[in-house]
Amino acid sequence: MFANEVMLMPYYIAALNIEHAYYELAGEYEPFEGLCFVDTLDLAEKRQLTLFGEENTARVTRQKNAPITVIIGNPPYNVGQISENDNNKNRKYSVIDDRIKQTYGKDSKATLNTKLYDPYVKFFRWAMDRLNGRDGIVCFVTNNSFVDQFAFDGMRKHLLKDFSRLYHLHLEGNVRQNPKLSGTAYNVFGIQVGVGITIAVRLQQHKTPRLSFHRIDKSLRREAKLSWLADRTSLCGVKWKRLTPDDRHTWLVPKNADEFAGFPALGDKKTKGDAADTSNVIFKLFSLGLATNRDEWAYDFARDGVASKMKRLVTNYNYEVFRLTQEDSLPKNIDDFVNNEPQFIKWTDRLKESLLARKTIKFDPLKRRSALYRPFTREWLYFDSLLNQRRYQQHRFFPTASAEKENLSICATGVAAERPFATLISNVIPDLNFFGPGTVPQWFPFYTYSEDGSERRENITDQALEQFHGKYKSKKISKWDIFYYVYGLLHHPGYREKFADNLKRELPRIPFAPDFKAFTSAGRELAQLHLEYEQSEEYQFEWLEAPGVPLSYHVEKMKLTKDKTAVIVNPSLTLAGIPPEAFEYRLGNRSALEWIIDQYQITEDKRSGIRSDPNRADDPEYIVRLVGQVVHVSVETVRIVNSLPKI
Repeated sequence: MFANEVMLMPYYIAALNIEHAYYELAGEYEPFEGLCFVDTLDLAEKRQLTLFGEENTARVTRQKNAPITVIIGNPPYNVGQISENDNNKNRKYSVIDDRIKQTYGKDSKATLNTKLYDPYVKFFRWAMDRLNGRDGIVCFVTNNSFVDQFAFDGMRKHLLKDFSRLYHLHLEGNVRQNPKLSGTAYNVFGIQVGVGITIAVRLQQHKTPRLSFHRIDKSLRREAKLSWLADRTSLCGVKWKRLTPDDRHTWLVPKNADEFAGFPALGDKKTKGDAADTSNVIFKLFSLGLATNRDEWAYDFARDGVASKMKRLVTNYNYEVFRLTQEDSLPKNIDDFVNNEPQFIKWTDRLKESLLARKTIKFDPLKRRSALYRPFTREWLYFDSLLNQRRYQQHRFFPTASAEKENLSICATGVAAERPFATLISNVIPDLNFFGPGTVPQWFPFYTYSEDGSERRENITDQALEQFHGKYKSKKISKWDIFYYVYGLLHHPGYREKFADNLKRELPRIPFAPDFKAFTSAGRELAQLHLEYEQSEEYQFEWLEAPGVPLSYHVEKMKLTKDKTAVIVNPSLTLAGIPPEAFEYRLGNRSALEWIIDQYQITEDKRSGIRSDPNRADDPEYIVRLVGQVVHVSVETVRIVNSLPKI
């Protein structure tokens, strides 16, 4: 028996626990000679492992040569570093990473596969390879996202290919998907992500793989879940459900998958090419929002504010270029050469590549653009191909400020989002994490352009227009009618409820509702309401002014009262009488009002020290007025949505 630990304190604690457990069972003490101070994933690499002295090296060598048949563990869950400035990227494991690329990645249809390099996924890949063709068992306690998220389709395929019996006990606890749950109270580890136990058996005498699944009651608190586990001493104590994956390697196949598959797709990545078949697809192009990877620098509530920050960043970057030109040769490691202080600059890999090419940058005031950072939260953005890490297709949707006057774009929560389905419309550039991290919404514009703003094209396909003409027997239906129909339908509560599981695994598909005109009319009304929220009338609150405190509109951080009937703007002002409908209109995990409260506050980035202040010197009442406008928009949205006919 062997055990690995890479941290010193846990290493000693593990030794004590193992030896104590043996003492209690055997009645005598014996030192555990199988404990190794080593990174388990390093065991697959060719590099020499000589940490912690000769004795440890001998143990590691003995382990590497042993015919392991049982592997048990609780691998780490995280992936990636917080910032390029950290200069502490996750360690590269060339052998394991390449194995993932050639197996899980190669057989995945997901566009974004960074999650396949989460540490716990690497441990699954390592464990299977470590069995080296032998029969054996792997048991891991891990993040349970691989069970149903689209990004892990290739991994799910190979798990059933590599193992003959697979059991997954789903312990729920994903606070991001269900904000009503407290991680501490409902998650077995008190963390934000869901947890599961996977037992994978490889037995060559099994001719056909078998997948068994059990989901524990999500309403159980942490103590009840642990008690439930303690009461079950074997696999036989669990009521397993046999699962049959579909041809896309989906384990939890929705009951109405065939019905949903019959509807036209909102978008399909297969149709993005110029010569692609666009039959049964409504929008030809779609895209993620803008990823700056330096939000604290590239966004600001003030137009002059974003200019000031980006001028400073550009100046500092150009100084680094100057320093590099003074070197006789390129440094071996650019990370060690550059100034990594977060107050100085925010590095990305692309900016470092530009530095290595000794390219200077010039600040361009015309690149300041209006953007929708979060729902009903407009900020100024510095829109640049280099200083934004990934623009995706947004430069083709809103290439110039003039495009904002004519183009509209509808978003829908992305595949495998960690939050409830949501939609919103925008006439400006949206951010990647529009509904918060883990939602990756896709945007579907009415028009697309060349990068200079010319060559405007309608993005709704001609085939979709013909489908709608045929279905509703009317050639008067226009592409704009279809656009607003889609927006209205995506708000329909019955659609979201019936196809909730489908919307987690693929982009929306659009059914043909009996009353096309009703949905088109509702979509137009909703679009106008959501786009023109800053011109909307205000909800009439009861103003409660604190006696003896001068009235002020200045906001540091607003908050709701415990009963959620009032917003405390500041010590001088409270807005009372919030209607229940204000919380019925939700965008992901928050209501529209809660998004305003979350975004419109003074903050200071802990790393860079950059301060964000939403208060407007030229319009001090703006935030208070916005609260009233967004509540009015919420109430009206609920009214319109509740009036939609059945689908």
